[in-house]
Amino acid sequence: MKIPAPSHTWSIVLILPSLLAILQTTTARKKDIDIYSLTVDSRVSSRFAHTVITSRVVNRADTVQEATFQIELPKKAFITNFSMIIDGVTYPGNIKSKDEAQEQYRAAVGRGESAGLINLVLSPRVTGRKTEQFQVSVNVAPAAKVTFELIYQELLRRHLGTYELLLKVQPQQLVKHLQMDIHIFEPQGISFLETESTFMTQELAESLTTSQNKTKAHIRFKPTLSQQQKSPDHEDTVLDGEFIIRYDVNRSASGGSIQIENGYFVHYFAPENLPTMPKNVIFVIDKSGSMSGRKIHQTREALIKILNDLNPKDQFNLIVFNEEATQWKPSLKQASAGNVKEATDYAASIHAQGGTNINKAVLMAVDLLDNSNRAELLPAGSVSLIILLTDGQPTSGETNPTVIQRNVKEAISSKYSLFCLGFGFDVDYAFLEKLALGNGGLARRIYKDSDSALQLQDFYQEVANPLLLAVAFEYPSHDVEVITQDSFRHHFKGSEMVVAGKLPDQGPDVLSAKVSGQMHLQNITFETKASVAQQEKEFHSPKYIFHNFMERLWAYMTIQQKLEQIVSASDAELEALKAQALELSLKYNFVTPLTSMVVTKPEGQDQFQVAEKPVENDNTQRNFQSFVTLPHGVRKHQAQTRQRQLPRDRWAGPKPCPKAGPGAGAPYSPWDPRHALLTGNTMSTQSPSLNKLLSQHPSPPTTLAPLQAPTIILSLPGPSVDQLCIDMKPSERFMNLLTDADQGLTVTGQYDKQKAGFSSIKIIFRNPELLVHASPDYVVVIRNQKHTGYKWKQTVFSVFPDLKMTMDKRGLLLLKGPDKVTIGLLSRDSPQKGLLLFLNDTHHLSSNIDGELGQFYQDVLWEPPEGTDSNQRKLRVQGNHFLAIRELKLDYQQESPGTEISCWTVKI
Repeated sequence: MKIPAPSHTWSIVLILPSLLAILQTTTARKKDIDIYSLTVDSRVSSRFAHTVITSRVVNRADTVQEATFQIELPKKAFITNFSMIIDGVTYPGNIKSKDEAQEQYRAAVGRGESAGLINLVLSPRVTGRKTEQFQVSVNVAPAAKVTFELIYQELLRRHLGTYELLLKVQPQQLVKHLQMDIHIFEPQGISFLETESTFMTQELAESLTTSQNKTKAHIRFKPTLSQQQKSPDHEDTVLDGEFIIRYDVNRSASGGSIQIENGYFVHYFAPENLPTMPKNVIFVIDKSGSMSGRKIHQTREALIKILNDLNPKDQFNLIVFNEEATQWKPSLKQASAGNVKEATDYAASIHAQGGTNINKAVLMAVDLLDNSNRAELLPAGSVSLIILLTDGQPTSGETNPTVIQRNVKEAISSKYSLFCLGFGFDVDYAFLEKLALGNGGLARRIYKDSDSALQLQDFYQEVANPLLLAVAFEYPSHDVEVITQDSFRHHFKGSEMVVAGKLPDQGPDVLSAKVSGQMHLQNITFETKASVAQQEKEFHSPKYIFHNFMERLWAYMTIQQKLEQIVSASDAELEALKAQALELSLKYNFVTPLTSMVVTKPEGQDQFQVAEKPVENDNTQRNFQSFVTLPHGVRKHQAQTRQRQLPRDRWAGPKPCPKAGPGAGAPYSPWDPRHALLTGNTMSTQSPSLNKLLSQHPSPPTTLAPLQAPTIILSLPGPSVDQLCIDMKPSERFMNLLTDADQGLTVTGQYDKQKAGFSSIKIIFRNPELLVHASPDYVVVIRNQKHTGYKWKQTVFSVFPDLKMTMDKRGLLLLKGPDKVTIGLLSRDSPQKGLLLFLNDTHHLSSNIDGELGQFYQDVLWEPPEGTDSNQRKLRVQGNHFLAIRELKLDYQQESPGTEISCWTVKI
């Protein structure tokens, strides 16, 4: 028999808030497996996303080749259909119960038939975080074509005020027909729509179109072959990164919206204009030996920032633990400036060593809240939270997870909420998840990476602003048949509560709902009504709404909630919950932890493969795993070995600047007539007074010392062709560099003489509301309370309303927009060097401007030269005099290592 030919795989990734799918090409030679068409079609209807990935390939070799279809998708997505079309024959994937699929697999192996087992596997190492892998391989005859199609669905969850769709594009070869279409329909209306990309070039941006009206949006990305190429001389593709779409919807005064389609309804509820309730929060921080190094450093960094974000009305305390547990203070403390400062000093001194006594630490936090409650020190209408961060398993004191879970549940007794953060993959995540879900909270994995501190801060922002407690949804009993979860312990700002249900056959003309909850000092009730006929009509009009999507949304939510309940269910409840979730999974054709997809294949190959959805557990799913077609003769033995290893768990069953001279790097004098003065994109020697100065100044020697890059380059507005190069004095605190109240712009910075640049710069925009915080290590963008970190020299292309942010491979970050000044930041080769700053398009600045740099855009008067030394001038600004010296400097705005410019150097 022939040995199978080398394998070729390909990839494209789509994430919708959490939605992600990858088809990855690892080899792409012309005569091998070639992807000639790759399409992604995502239709988001009322937050419910239906995604179809279609890949068409052809074998251009003259021998049989193996083609592998590989997808990365998020944990929360359910695959609902898969098929292969080979030689006009369709080979479908059939969804069965996990036990039935396993039995079918074992029977095939027992009969000596070739069979394969594919597992969907969490593979954060491959796609970043929280993803699962689907993979199918098939042999393809010479010149034969294969079409792969995968469909999956997911409900987009609101996170910090935003729904997010992420498309990761990695074809790793040029694709003749590559097209991505995302349709969004939101009956409430789309309040904003933003895009971001980590691969987009100006040329590729021409292939991206966005159209939007009040309720609909369509984003299309359709690059040509030439646009995909890195360069005309190479076949490599430039498409390698992420494309993200973020949006939110309009909300009524009631905060709710009921939508109805084909006998099913969904009720979205997210009141925004409510006062934040005060919190009583206890941070329980693991300082065991395994937290040493980068993890404890990032924890300290995040904790200090979180403490500084506390509301003055909040109360808080810290508990740090290893084999022992220690309270920062004996009781809760008000989040006053003094207490926060003392707490941050304490947090900065936390060092890692010793064992891990989770039981003692969490029970200490519960006792602290209980004591405060008995002493009537918890304000009425306040929210009490315990936030546990650990990176390991219990190793000291009580170490039995079941006993710890029981102890904590009995102690909390539904009085408080416990949130568990697991740092890295050495933690027992299943234990933390059960601990949190059993006590009104949730668990989150914190990934070990450069942005771990940002992940911690983002989690805190999710729970930082509680708006309601004890939220209950109520519908007339005769108007609804079945509904999903209708009561919630709390509602946090930026999130959304969702209830879905089925209407009876003879349902109401108008569906009404009441939502009640507790605010800070009072109870509140919201009422919402929806006309059934009007809603049905609204969802029948858009052409791209997929059939019965709201019924599938209800089924999806019901299954997800049953799966969550299984995590913390007692043994008595377990079987009933599994049976209910399995029944719905099979009825609606969802691949869940209780079902498997059996993929039938052509005769002579593996007769079928089985895809199973895992549960995020501990460290067993860290490593990337893929199905490998086994050579004939060893296939049966190895397949049996793999099957025996399957775990049996609870689920079984700026404007460019031209070069200064005609030759690159020509060391011209700043007064050489050939050295044109720069202004924006143009070269100019039109100023008579400057030409006179140029003619009077003798040429210098032909060799000069290495040029220095100024910390700041300012282009001056108006008819001036000059630029200012600013040298700063060191500052221990942030300086106000530029404030333009009319533009809603503030730029502050901290200059470090040793770094010869800025150690930190903050840029704040009022419209859109955006904060950019840059340091020599990375850039952090804060939008809608969400922190997004970028490494320098990472390609970024973000389009916000009236603002575009880009970063290139050189580490040049640009912020520009219509009628806005352009702000540029440059990171140099080493974090030991500070950031450089420049301003362009300064004619957009208003007269209402202030700051160390802003003063140069007020009434500026150049005094005439004193004597014959015309390369020194005095600059009078708002009554202050500055000495300006004409010098040759290095302009870093265009290409590395920079171009020569002559400018006036001013020290401030």
